Amino acid sequence: MQEWNDDLRLQADAEDETSLLPPYLQPYEQPAGARTYGTLSWNKRSRCWVVRGDPSVTEMCKRLFPGSAGVRRGEARFTGHRRMVAELCWLMLRFPLQVRLSDLSRWDEAVADARRYAIRQEQAARMPAKADPPPGTFEGTLMDFQREGLSFLLQHDRALLADEMGLGKTVQALAMLAADRLFPAIIVPPAHLTLNWREEALRFLRIEGRAPRIHIVTGLTPYDLPEADLYILHYLLLRGWKEVLPDLPVRCVIFDEAQELRHSGTEKYSAASLLAEKCERVYGLSGTPIYNRGGEIWNVINILDFHFLGDWESFSREWCYGYGSAVVAKPDLLGDYLRREGLMLRRTKEQVLSELPPKRRLVQELDWNDRVYAKLMAPVLPLILRWKTDAALTRQEKSMLEETISQRARQATGVAKAPWVCQFVRALLDGGEQVLLFAHHHEVMDIYRTELKAYRPGFITGRETSAAKEQAASRFMSGQTDLLCVSLRSASGLNLQRATCVVFGELDWSPAVHSQAEDRAHRIGQEDSLLCYYLVSPAGSDAAMQEALGLKVSQFVGLMGDRPQTQEEAEAAALYARRHVERLAEAMGG
Repeated sequence: MQEWNDDLRLQADAEDETSLLPPYLQPYEQPAGARTYGTLSWNKRSRCWVVRGDPSVTEMCKRLFPGSAGVRRGEARFTGHRRMVAELCWLMLRFPLQVRLSDLSRWDEAVADARRYAIRQEQAARMPAKADPPPGTFEGTLMDFQREGLSFLLQHDRALLADEMGLGKTVQALAMLAADRLFPAIIVPPAHLTLNWREEALRFLRIEGRAPRIHIVTGLTPYDLPEADLYILHYLLLRGWKEVLPDLPVRCVIFDEAQELRHSGTEKYSAASLLAEKCERVYGLSGTPIYNRGGEIWNVINILDFHFLGDWESFSREWCYGYGSAVVAKPDLLGDYLRREGLMLRRTKEQVLSELPPKRRLVQELDWNDRVYAKLMAPVLPLILRWKTDAALTRQEKSMLEETISQRARQATGVAKAPWVCQFVRALLDGGEQVLLFAHHHEVMDIYRTELKAYRPGFITGRETSAAKEQAASRFMSGQTDLLCVSLRSASGLNLQRATCVVFGELDWSPAVHSQAEDRAHRIGQEDSLLCYYLVSPAGSDAAMQEALGLKVSQFVGLMGDRPQTQEEAEAAALYARRHVERLAEAMGG
């Protein structure tokens, strides 16, 4: 593995690494007795290097490096980031400074780190534009733009992959872990994506020919973690594990949906900072790293690479509309800077459209509330018992009972996972997507109505009048709302092509029903790639329905014909429903 990495990074070039350094970072010793223009010392509290000396020198610092400006005369401050250390080295070629004796070893290490960073950046520029994981470490095939993303992640030890939603950030991150063997690693996702990360890792990663050992951290109270290749700890648990995180045996951390860290001053943010500081490799994944105020990007970047954008005061003064302001004056300029410096990579759907299929069907496993499911299924258990034992039931009565049991189990599943479906949809809407959310049961729709009220959704279900349905569709198509909730079997005839995402919060037994729902947003000849999310629970009826639909986590295996349901398909759907009831009966024992 190391041979592969060395070859990829051109480290076997028989080229002295120091030749990759810019002149101001080349090894240099100040002549004995040479004049110095001031002192250089480390401020532990502010975590910055402080230049004190002649006003001409400190004034020069502040003119050349606005971020070093401070309130004290004769003093300039430089954040401890390795890039700023390199700038200090450049400055000291012209104005030699006397490093305080007690800080000499720290300064030597800071310079060494700046040199390593400069060498890595130069090597990164020479790496292939596209990369693949070594054979036997990753089960999957990357598209070309994903291979470019993998190369980017391999080039940089701290970075933000900001591809638009649906372009496979998770897959690219897992490929990077496989390529550089960064185990053990820790994934920090939103709570509702915990199970999906586990399933994705089990599907794609191979470690010495086996599936990875994965441990999902639970609870706010720390405990002794088992040995694993991958730990998954969602954001809501960070505060409980804050004191333990720096001691976890992990090499790499990946913050999924890194916009969760856009607000500083919280226990979650502090815990994430401690974890990132300890890890040798730190990555963020987010299609929407900022929301209303561009200045939020400073908080996100500060977790990934501390003070890459300087301290908050200098960032807000130079990049925003004024001292303390969180509104970036020239967002495009800041984005170009982050990309140019290798801190961020972003591709939009439009940029890679030629590589995408017309429809991208993604199955994501969400968490759910098993207590709610058990409570809703309690009244169904006597019906299942009767179905098993009552020999007096006619065929028609047994068929009707099967339908009742199946519907009640589907409803219980939909209700138990509904809050997590809403979390997923919120992330899409906050990222600027226009969403069609499909479900089947009124009880599930009622939860959507309450949980997603702030987005002013429209509804097209069996409850609404024809006029109300038309108004809801009109509101969505005219941009008055970005969320339209539609009953699975009420979608026929609607034209809702404004949608960029279709989300199935509940499943139907029939593939044709889903295909018709997808076609509300996708038409033949449409020059776009439609994202279709199938959100499934780890238990309940979803597992059986996935089998009926030919769905497997993260892939769509069965053909979903773009046509009405045939009689044969209707009979097949009934057969799957019957088998589901049989499984429920088997689960009762006996």
